[in-house]
Amino acid sequence: MKLALLVVLGGGLGSLARYKMGGWILHHLVDWKFPAGTFAVNVLGCMIAGLLAGLAQGRGWLGPEARVLLFTGFLGGFTTFSAFGLETMLLMQRGEVAIAAANVILSVVCGLLGLWIALRLGLHFAG
Repeated sequence: MKLALLVVLGGGLGSLARYKMGGWILHHLVDWKFPAGTFAVNVLGCMIAGLLAGLAQGRGWLGPEARVLLFTGFLGGFTTFSAFGLETMLLMQRGEVAIAAANVILSVVCGLLGLWIALRLGLHFAG
């Protein structure tokens, strides 16, 4: 139960941070067509995940509760792209380049295909 509460706490804070950062960027880049807010959140989330993973691996910092709070909770609420990036990087570090490439290609292609199919279904059922 304690770990679940840490996920909820971290997820709430991460979602709030995403909302505030995305809103701030959108407010300052109103005329941009590029989704700069989402892009910035995804890149920053990957940077935070990399920093935390490096500290956890290199120094043994971050116990199980801190990992759940920060990785699953905060970064999960902030952006799941950071988990995708970290998992892909870890695969490459282990020399599993083909699996990492498959993860990138399949995640993008299947994610967009799934979204397209679900969008079409939603529009169909909406009338």
